[in-house]
Amino acid sequence: MAREESQRPNLIAKSRGKLRWIERFQMGLVRRSYEPGLLADGFQWMQDKFGRHWIHLVTRNLHQLHHLDRVPQLAKSESFILVANHRSFFDLYVVTAELLARGVRQRMVFPVRSNFFYDNPLGLVINGVMSGFAMYPPIFRDRKRAFLNTLAMEELVWLLKQGGHFVGFHPEGTRNTGDPYELLPVRSGIGKIIQNARVPVIPVFINGLLADDIKRQVISNFDGTGTPIHSVFGAPIDYGDLLDQPSTPALHKRI
Repeated sequence: MAREESQRPNLIAKSRGKLRWIERFQMGLVRRSYEPGLLADGFQWMQDKFGRHWIHLVTRNLHQLHHLDRVPQLAKSESFILVANHRSFFDLYVVTAELLARGVRQRMVFPVRSNFFYDNPLGLVINGVMSGFAMYPPIFRDRKRAFLNTLAMEELVWLLKQGGHFVGFHPEGTRNTGDPYELLPVRSGIGKIIQNARVPVIPVFINGLLADDIKRQVISNFDGTGTPIHSVFGAPIDYGDLLDQPSTPALHKRI
């Protein structure tokens, strides 16, 4: 199933002259961690043996899982996409910590805004310690760098096709701090990834995470004052013949 390395989008080469040295250095370092070998195995071990345990510790009295039986049992060599609504910066971490605890062994990949995580040395440290470099690839909001986001989407497709990865994605693109049942308009990028990668897509709806007071939420997990965090899983999405239609932005939004 694996493709030749030469087919991998070269984010580093294409970013020459467009990014600061620190951004290119950090992006190159994290990119290398997704190449097969001891480095990739080590960070996957960190995600499973360290990352998921501290997340479970600070949410175990609050987090309630619903319909986890809908998530298919996939081999480690298979890839999948997890799509979730966006309530806080920690939505995907809370959900995937429980998936890892239940046997998911694919390497996590979460696209993240480039600000701080790729232009600040502290961002690199937090990315490594907190997630085992799962926060990759960087997404740029500067219009002059927008072409790199297309390459980032191609990189995600490439990783998914290699097998052994799962991509966590928020189709809303930004946090919804209003009514959780009124979803924000979707972005088309994830639709293009889904069409090109052709891997299972599992939806999850998250509610109860505090958007702006994670400290209060962690404390409430231990003192009994917290409100529940709910994660509701859906069955893998059936797209019918949508994935076989000509690729257009309108189709990607429908997907």
